[in-house]
Order: sequence, then structure tokens, then C-alpha cells
Amino acid sequence: MSEKLKGKRIWVAGHNGMVGSAIVRRLAREDCEVLTVGRDGCDLMNRAEVEDWMGANKPDMVIDAAAKVGGILANDTYPVDFLYNNMDIQNNIITTAHTVGVEKLVFLGSSCIYPKLAPQPITEDSLLTGPLEPTNEWYAVAKIAGIKLCQAYMRQYGSRFVSAMPTNLYGPYDNFDLQSSHVIPALMRKAHRAKKAGESGMEIWGTGTPLREFLHVDDLADATVFVLAEYEDFEHINIGSGTDQSIADVARMVMDVVGLEGELRHDRTKPDGTPRKLMSAAKLQALGWTPTIELKEGLAQTYQWFLENVEN
Repeated sequence: MSEKLKGKRIWVAGHNGMVGSAIVRRLAREDCEVLTVGRDGCDLMNRAEVEDWMGANKPDMVIDAAAKVGGILANDTYPVDFLYNNMDIQNNIITTAHTVGVEKLVFLGSSCIYPKLAPQPITEDSLLTGPLEPTNEWYAVAKIAGIKLCQAYMRQYGSRFVSAMPTNLYGPYDNFDLQSSHVIPALMRKAHRAKKAGESGMEIWGTGTPLREFLHVDDLADATVFVLAEYEDFEHINIGSGTDQSIADVARMVMDVVGLEGELRHDRTKPDGTPRKLMSAAKLQALGWTPTIELKEGLAQTYQWFLENVEN
């Protein structure tokens, strides 16, 4: 437990999501009071409701894990939602945190903030050095704006508002809908359906050659609590595993975990997205934090959760 969090009232915005729920579970190990509120008690897109709730509950610290998220298809289909709604949510939380005197805030973004062809592994200073990946630029622009708003409050008012950028996440409470999910839950559901249908193998989008980094959401939660307690810098900080795998390799790993036999087929009419996206975790590791959940172990845990909570 961290002495810096002892006795603090910590609001986890977005506590019902995959990330927020993991952070709530992690904070249960700290000597602090965790605050949460559902949409029926506070609409995060309504500034007045956010101001009323935060004014009444007076959190000492805030972790902003609230966002509209989704994969390539969802970003391409709903660009307004991914840009406008996310900016509305984060602007309301960050601005009100300053108004009510929150002493520390952690804003969570995404690795998609970086240029499509950024040098690998991607360091924090790569931000705004090149064009974004078009398939998720709406979400990326919103998250970049959140980073800059936190920095603006730090520069103008000395606010202890910091930003952390997670890599691709997976784990319990993920979205397993094939129309709006990210890579791992989509692969897991496709493999599970194929197995139930008695099919051999499964099909994935693109060539399968793009390289991606993945982090279990419980590792992210642990890193976020670490950042809340220890990180104070103006620049945002990456949260990742520091290793990557091809989409095809991950798909085969998922097939193995699910128990689906057969070959992996490719729909080459679909886009690959960024060729490689590996973030440098050196900055966070230098502060003393490293992940503990290996990918194969995490996939097995996630599939078990899927069977118990989604499929049944």
C-alpha cells in the first residue's frame, strides 16, 4: 500500500468499464475510500451534473478512466461520437477537478495518440511529430486534447494533473461485441463461435503481419495506481508491456486457449492499420514498475471470464 494514498477519497470516473472496474479492484488493496457514480447519478457529458456531483462528494484524487472506446470499425462508423463525446467527458472532469480543488488527477489516454509511422519503440516525445493512423484518428485527437488540457492546468495553475497512455488492453469486462470490440476480444469471440459451430480454423482481417503490444487490464490498473501515487511530471507517461507480437501469432494463441483447431485464414480486403505499434516502457520501468501477467496466462484468464460472464 502507498502512504501517499492513505485516507484519500479517490474518484474512479468510468468505474463500470473494463479499465475503471480493474482500477476499483486494485484500489481495494489501498487504505483509501473509493468513490464511484453511475450514469443515473451523474451524466459525465453534462457539465452541471459533474460539477454538482464533485462539489458534493469532494474527491481528493481523480482517475479519469471514462471514455467511449472501440475498434477500427467503430471509429470509422461513429467519428463524431469518438471525437466530440470523449472531449466532452474529459473536459468536464478535468475542468471541474480544478474548480473543486482536486489535489491529484490521472488522465488515461491511449497509444493511438502517436503518429502512424513513429519510430519504434515509441517514446513519449513522439507525440505530434507526424500524421495519425486514419482508422482511429478521431479518438486519438480527443485523447491528445486531454493530455494538453492537463498540461495547460499544470502550467497555468500548478495543478497536479498528469496523463498516462496505456497500450492495447484486454481482460475481464472487455467488450466482446464483434462490431465494436478491440483485437483480442474480437478474436476470442470468433474463435469461440467457430469452435461451438464445429468449424475448422477462423478468418481474421488483413495480413496478420502488423505487430501489436498487449497489456492485461489488471496490470494497467496496478500501473495507474502507481502513477497516481508517484508520478508528477509535465509530460505524459506510457504504460505498456514493452513487447509485441504479430496479430497472426496472437490469433493462433487465442485459438489455442479456446481449443479451436485448424488454419488461420486472412481476409486481405480488410485494412491492417498501423504496421507496428510498440511503446517504450522505459520511463515507467525506471520509476520501478513492471507488468506481471504474461500474455498466454492473461488470455486464458480472460477466456475463462468470458465463459462465465458473457457466454453463459
